Parts: sequence; C-alpha cells; structure tokens
Amino acid sequence: MPPPPTPATRPAPTLPDELIEEVFLRLPPDEPSSLVRASLASSFWLSLLTGTSFSVRYREFHDAPPMLGFFYSWLHDDRPDDEGDPPVQRFAFTTKFGARIPEVEEWDDYEALDCRHGRVLFENPFGCPAPLFVWDPMTGCTRYLEKPDGCWGDGATVVCAVSGCDHRLCDGGPVRVVFFMTGDGDGCVAHVSVALLEMDDAWSESSDLDLELEWTLSPGLELEATHAFIPEIMPPVLIEDALYFMLSIVDGVCDMAILKYDMASDSLSLIDLPDVRSNGLPLKDHSFIPMAMGDGNLGFAQVDGLTLNLWSSSIHTGAEGLASWTQHIIVDLKNLLPIQNPEKSLRLIGSVEGSDIIFITTDLGIYQISLKSLRWKKLWKSEKFSALIPYMSFYNPQGIFICPFLF
Repeated sequence: MPPPPTPATRPAPTLPDELIEEVFLRLPPDEPSSLVRASLASSFWLSLLTGTSFSVRYREFHDAPPMLGFFYSWLHDDRPDDEGDPPVQRFAFTTKFGARIPEVEEWDDYEALDCRHGRVLFENPFGCPAPLFVWDPMTGCTRYLEKPDGCWGDGATVVCAVSGCDHRLCDGGPVRVVFFMTGDGDGCVAHVSVALLEMDDAWSESSDLDLELEWTLSPGLELEATHAFIPEIMPPVLIEDALYFMLSIVDGVCDMAILKYDMASDSLSLIDLPDVRSNGLPLKDHSFIPMAMGDGNLGFAQVDGLTLNLWSSSIHTGAEGLASWTQHIIVDLKNLLPIQNPEKSLRLIGSVEGSDIIFITTDLGIYQISLKSLRWKKLWKSEKFSALIPYMSFYNPQGIFICPFLF
C-alpha cells in the first residue's frame, strides 16, 4: 500500500466555480489591472472573466462606473510653453489603465470639451484636420466631425444614444453630440443643435471625416427681458434625459443661471438660481458648478472664501424657471484641506455625475472631496486647470487581448 501523499505532493485545494466568481466580483473596479492579472493565471479564469455573464454581474455588483483617469484643460493665461519640451498630456491616469491612444493628426491641438458614457468629445480651435472628434479610450475608435453652423466655442457634450442602455459599459454604438449655442437676437437667447454619430468598435482611420452629419436645430429659448449670456467652459451635467448647462448672465439681477435642455421633448428652459453673492459682489470665476446629485436631483456647489455651500432642488418642480432651492451642506474648507494661503481663492473645476464628489483647487494642489463623508485625496499637483473631466468606465474584460494596458 503506497504511503499517503506528503504535503509537498498533495493536490492544492480548489474552490467551487461559483465561489471563485464571487471572489472575482469583489475585485475593485478602479484597479482594472487586477482583472487582467487574474485572467492570465489559467484558461478557466480567462474564460470566466471574459464571459458575458460575469461582465454583467460585475457591473451590477459595483453599480456606478469607476474613475479610471481624467482629462483637463488649462486656463488660457497659464498654459505652459511647450517649445522645446514634450507635448502636454491632457489625460491623467488615476489607475493602472492604459487608454488606446488614437492616431489623430495634430493631437496636441485638441482639448477635451466633455466626457460621458465612455466617450470623449474634443475640439481643435484651429479646425485642422477637423474642428471636433469623438474618441472611445477603451476601444480606440475615433470619429472626426464638423461643428453645426453658427457654433463658435459654446457648450457641448457627447451622450450615449442606445435606447435602454444602463450606461455602465457604453463601448460601441451610436452617440448624440449636443451643442448649446447663444442666441442671435430677436429675443432668442439660446438654442441647441444635435447630431447622431455612429461609433464602431473597430479602429477608424484618422482620415475618416463625418462631415455630412445632419445637425438638428431645437426651438430657440426666448425671454421677454434682455439677457446677455456667456456659456461657461464647465461641461454640462446629465440627469435622466436632460442636460444642464451653466451660464453667466452679464446683464441681469443674477450672476449665474442654468440652461436645461430636455432631449425627450427637444425643449429649452432657463432655471433661476438663488442669490448667493456676498455683499452683493459678483461671483468669482470658478466659484460655482452645477451637479447631478445622487438622488436624481439638480444641485450646485459654490465656494465663498474658504466656505463650501451645496444647494439642491427637485428637477420635477422647476417649471418655467421656478425652482425651490435648499442649502443643506456647509463645509469649512480651512479645517478640511491643506491650505497654505487662506487669502488665495479656491476654484471648483468639476464633479462626478450622480455622486457627491467634487474637484477643487487650492494653492497646494487639486483635491477630490466626497461631500457626504468629507473624505478627500490629492489628485494632482498645484496647477491652474480650467476644468477637470473624469473618465468613468468599467474595464471591458472581453478586450483583454485587444486593448493594450500599461502596468
């Protein structure tokens, strides 16, 4: 009778398949390299992690897509001089995720306007080889396109156009490109142009131009009073089927307003804001950002000195520009963030849609703050960014051997 196996030769214990899947479901979504490394361990694990069933369960388990990185743009007067230096990289990785960089001509002349549902909308002020292009960092798909007539640097965004999509993994499929434009007089103060753009999973040649897109112009928004609007460079926020653009009002009793574009009804409306000015003084630049709150309502954050105020309003009660605003969070940032010079203005430069996370700059750096827990972390060194646009997406395990990842 042979002796029992020694510990060195005894077969390693194995877990049931369903328990292995449960372990993988709990791998953090903001570190996609964990899934990649696990997939390389065995053919069974690879088959499990690239299966459709696991992908669906993984997204449902973690709900909101994680931030894999962010795009940024510089304030005009603070843009670094690149002469003799490498080009400025306007995408910063916050995880071990390697985006599939597009082969785009004059890449360094483009700046991100907005990022939503896994796609990024870029603009080239010089218009060469085209004024705009849309990029999917997960697949590398790019599409050039022209601007609608009469548009010159107003607000813009890109939105998934797939009916019934939960937006947890929007790779591939058509998108809507939406442009907000200021009015042309005669009482019309704003209108919106929308185009449908097809995005394929395959690589597209850099010479492909979608110049024949049909832009649909919405009915203009008309007001009895004369308003002079300046669209802010901050990207809009999306709540359900509506986009909310931030505006500065030059002539009027308020300094800020929010323009609502309802995509379902193709209608525009203006939402008034409470007067949050200190001593009647105009609001400072970058002291105000709209937010898509986690409860599905519209909100905005505002800094006044070293105090952060958060307001919210039910989007279902804001008809005809009338909204009931509630101030429900006041945070003393002096006791929360590292601040060296309390006299230097703080700046709000972005937020994460559907959450309580905002991005704020101090004289010591750029910070991410959760308004519920008041937990924060430093994202970047002290830079004068005009906007920080998070890239939110689940890593697609079906593309393990298609997309190059950097580890």
